[in-house]
Amino acid sequence: MAAEMSQTQTDGAEHMQIRYLHTMIRVLDLDRTMAFFGLLGLQETRRIESEQGRFTLVFMAPPGQPDCPVELTFNWDGDEGLPSDSRHFGHLAYGVENIHDMCAHLQANGVTINRPPRDGRMAFVRSPDNVSVELLQIGAALPPAEPWASMPNTGHW
Repeated sequence: MAAEMSQTQTDGAEHMQIRYLHTMIRVLDLDRTMAFFGLLGLQETRRIESEQGRFTLVFMAPPGQPDCPVELTFNWDGDEGLPSDSRHFGHLAYGVENIHDMCAHLQANGVTINRPPRDGRMAFVRSPDNVSVELLQIGAALPPAEPWASMPNTGHW
């Protein structure tokens, strides 16, 4: 049955146009969350304020990649469901030029490295709203290095 569903779901898909738009996450503290994504190097590319809907949308993307944003949705009247575990969401993933340097930068700015880059290739951190963010080394893995190689996991990602 699964094979039949998979085939059915992909029949004709090669003829349909699809374009990545954004990933949306709900946030409790817009300024704090924007600062976190700023530490990753993302910049605000667009903002929408809705007085009637009582929300703000802020789109942040890596420099030169405005078509790959994360949409931060801030509800002015709060959001009782936040912060939840957010593991049902999955995670955001960003490629970085030097995973060791990025993790050191984040840690120096108070971000917990939940899954250190022991392998020189992958790390996980969480945003202030408990959204899991995967960092992947662009290209080949870096050689294992301290303090990451012997650092244990903290919490979960």
